[in-house]
Formats: sequence, structure tokens, C-alpha cells
Amino acid sequence: MKKTFLSMSLAAAISAGFAMYSLTAAATLKPGDPAPPFTTEASLGGKTYTYSLADELKKGPVVLYFYPAAFTKGCTIEAHEFADAVDEYKKYGATVIGVSHDNIDTLTKFSVSECRSKFPVAADADSKVIGAYDAGMPMHSSMANRVSYVIAPDGKIIYEYTSLSPEKHVENTLKAVKEWAQTHKQ
Repeated sequence: MKKTFLSMSLAAAISAGFAMYSLTAAATLKPGDPAPPFTTEASLGGKTYTYSLADELKKGPVVLYFYPAAFTKGCTIEAHEFADAVDEYKKYGATVIGVSHDNIDTLTKFSVSECRSKFPVAADADSKVIGAYDAGMPMHSSMANRVSYVIAPDGKIIYEYTSLSPEKHVENTLKAVKEWAQTHKQ
């Protein structure tokens, strides 16, 4: 009986470990992969407009980050960190956009209060962009996992980072943008 309980406990611990691993080990796109083009409704500073990745890439690199849901603790922290870093990204010619499964009305509020009107957030109500970027949450693929990409102006992904923790997304993507800028002086 004691051995069976221990075996069951060990099996449960291993299973839980794999479940936690799968939350962060999604089949995301990798550096060198082409970034799927998309056009979607977005909001910046409370104003909605049509966002086109192709148009933004004409200006320079794009930091595209996916997040689970507006106004949740981790997503609010992440939005604040991206807002604080927008001017630094701009120094290297990069722009930032956040994408979630939220509706545009929610994101219009989020763009002002949490993104501080510094960068746009896009609505992906049908999860097509989330799906194209393999950024779905395991076990709930219509909701975005916390995934950040840096996309070069040629449309290729140059950096990918996946972690449910909001920490390191800004730090890591900014480092990737700086490294790209060093080899692509304008």
C-alpha cells in the first residue's frame, strides 16, 4: 500500500511537471521563420484603427507580443513595462504591438490605462493571428500564451521568447532589437 501511494505520488508529480512545462513550451515560430502577415483592428490611445504588420515593417523592426487577457495582473505588468520602454525601442527604429483575444472595446480602454497610449494593442477575437503565430495557450488555444517576437523589416522572425511570467519579455526583446540595429545601421 505504501509503495503504491508513493508510486502514485511520483506519477502525479511527474505529470504536473510536464503540465507546467507544456504551458511555456508551445510550438512557437522560431528565428528565421517568416512572420505571417496580418491586418486587424487595433487601438492606440483610445482610438481604433486598422493595423497592418506589412505597413509597420516598412518603418523598421516590429516587437509583436501576445498576452492572455487585458486587465489581468501579469498582462497589466507587461503592458506597463512595454509602455515604459517604447522610447528605447524607437531609438532603434522599432515599434511595439500587443495582441490578445480580447474585444476591441476592452482593448480601447486598456490602450489608454495600461499601455499609457504609448503603443497599440490589437484585437484577435477569432484567434487567427494567435493561431498563425503558434501563440495559443496550451489546452485553450483561442487564448494567447505570453509570447514575444521580434520581426525584422524583411518579414523574418529574428527572436522569440515564451514565458507565462511577464518578466524578461521587454528586456529580451529590447536586447534583440539592439543587436539587430548594430548590424543594420540605417
